[in-house]
Amino acid sequence: MSVEADPEFVEPLFHIFNRYGSGGAVIENSDSFNPDEGEMPRIDGALTIRAYLPIDENTQDKRSRIEVGVRLVNHVHPIDSFIVREVEEEDWETKWEEHFRPVAIGENIVISPTWREGENGEGKVVILLDPGMAFGTGYHPTTRMCLELLEGVIFGGECVLDIGCGSGILSIAAVKLGADSSIGVDIDKVSTEVAVENCKINGVSDEISVVNGPINQELISGRKFDVVLANISSKVIIDVSDLIAETLLPDSRLILSGILMESLDAVRDVMTRKGIRFEMVDLDGDWCAILASMVPLQSQGNSK
Repeated sequence: MSVEADPEFVEPLFHIFNRYGSGGAVIENSDSFNPDEGEMPRIDGALTIRAYLPIDENTQDKRSRIEVGVRLVNHVHPIDSFIVREVEEEDWETKWEEHFRPVAIGENIVISPTWREGENGEGKVVILLDPGMAFGTGYHPTTRMCLELLEGVIFGGECVLDIGCGSGILSIAAVKLGADSSIGVDIDKVSTEVAVENCKINGVSDEISVVNGPINQELISGRKFDVVLANISSKVIIDVSDLIAETLLPDSRLILSGILMESLDAVRDVMTRKGIRFEMVDLDGDWCAILASMVPLQSQGNSK
């Protein structure tokens, strides 16, 4: 079974395919690249999610569950490429790993499954993430744009706050880019468990603390951060905007994502009232990622 989808819908589709497929699922990139020349696939175009189901008494039930997931996504965005066909039996549980290759993001970041750790090229910032663990694999445009912006604000020695950390990918990237430390916060218990495991896999457990729970005054407790990341929904960003503003130093950088274009003005209005200025807005389809900072107090006074 396979389906083709834009990057923003890959993660939810992958999770349903991965849950019911035999041995997991794969994500394939049809763009041409030459791994022998050190090239790596990028994730700008449509991707194919594929899973194999053995023919037995459970096949129809698993197929129906996958089809329900595809139909749900189809309500949001049309999917015309759902394909089901029979193939000769093979050892899928070992062969599926061949389909996962390292993926390049930004200038120097590479997301790689652990079994391809040695294929990532010289001088790259490699984030090891195995598929099927939690949201935040780098395929979604919001995560990719955050990583690209993160490259430009980490120079070494920063303290980072990662609100809605998911798989931990942004915190891991920040530390591997040179940040001293990061605190990752997420209300989802499974995500935080996965983030802890990913930190271990990437050798950054000492630098990253993962907290299961909401961002609140007790957690912040007067702490300030050089870089604050929030790859969450616009509603949650607006709801915690006071807390976000409290975490920022005059020269801190704020990266916001998970925001649909239709909500951009609302987020901008709220952040402006908190003394936060948008420096850059990146767009990918309907999604936005924002680089922002505190407006100097003198400038705030002059604007009145």
